[in-house]
Amino acid sequence: MNDNPTFVARPVQVCGFDMLEEVDFDPSLYGAEPARIMALDGNGARLMPLAPAGHFSIEGRDELKRWTAHGLFPHARSPQGALCGMYLYFSCLDEAHAIAQDLHTADGSFWHGIMHRQEPDAGNAAYWFRQVGKHPVFPALREEAGRRQRFDTGKEWNPFVFIEFCEAARIRPGSHEEGLAMQVQLIEWQLLFDYCAGEKAH
Repeated sequence: MNDNPTFVARPVQVCGFDMLEEVDFDPSLYGAEPARIMALDGNGARLMPLAPAGHFSIEGRDELKRWTAHGLFPHARSPQGALCGMYLYFSCLDEAHAIAQDLHTADGSFWHGIMHRQEPDAGNAAYWFRQVGKHPVFPALREEAGRRQRFDTGKEWNPFVFIEFCEAARIRPGSHEEGLAMQVQLIEWQLLFDYCAGEKAH
């Protein structure tokens, strides 16, 4: 797999204000079945809540439960990581957590941190992001969040700054900050999902 994400940017408007750009995410790159399931809502471009209140899509959850990780993502770099990401996409936090806590890799800790950030449990999220270290996705995440959304955490991507930002934004529903946090969270999800679900090197 090419470590550079194969995305194209396009204009978008969210929460009543103009954002700069949004990733044009292509679910078909990851197989027919993942694409079909993502098509149940948003084709991998749904703006996930900062703190979901239950499953967003029961149908999506039930579709995912029909599959094993290797069955749905047979050629992926991290099949379990990709499946965990799919559950998070549909705001199925319990199902995502069950996978992440048994995935003892930087990818698993990354998903684990996102899940707890959405719970919302900032302290637990920070713990798991400390386990991540410097994930290969971080440079692209810093670049894309800064270039497209003007969200800057410094010279490197800082997940702890983003946790704090999400904590402040989620208590201001409908605000510019909430919309910005959701856009950056989508970029984060798409990049990490692409890293996990893309074909492993032979």
